[in-house]
Amino acid sequence: MDSGTDKSSDRRRFIDVSSRVTIVRLISILATIMCVLMYLSYITEIQSNLAGNPVPLVQPLTMMLDAILWAGYGWLKKYRDWPLVISNVPGVFLGIVTIITIYVH
Repeated sequence: MDSGTDKSSDRRRFIDVSSRVTIVRLISILATIMCVLMYLSYITEIQSNLAGNPVPLVQPLTMMLDAILWAGYGWLKKYRDWPLVISNVPGVFLGIVTIITIYVH
């Protein structure tokens, strides 16, 4: 088997670099939007807490800790991963508010 043929057939299987960058950018934008929407769903939990029906602590606490870890990871990388940071910052703040409203309602 000719190694030159192997290399050219390998190249055809992969997306070219500019297309790959475009796809990664699109996935990054969509994932950021979906993550923010996921955290915004905690607004109903906050409303429930304020109405006198507190939610269990474990879910918002776990969500907040997860958001802190991912936002910190994105921030501390050599090249900051802004979509990761931006998408998890709302989780930190909404987690704090949700936990506070569990006890203050």
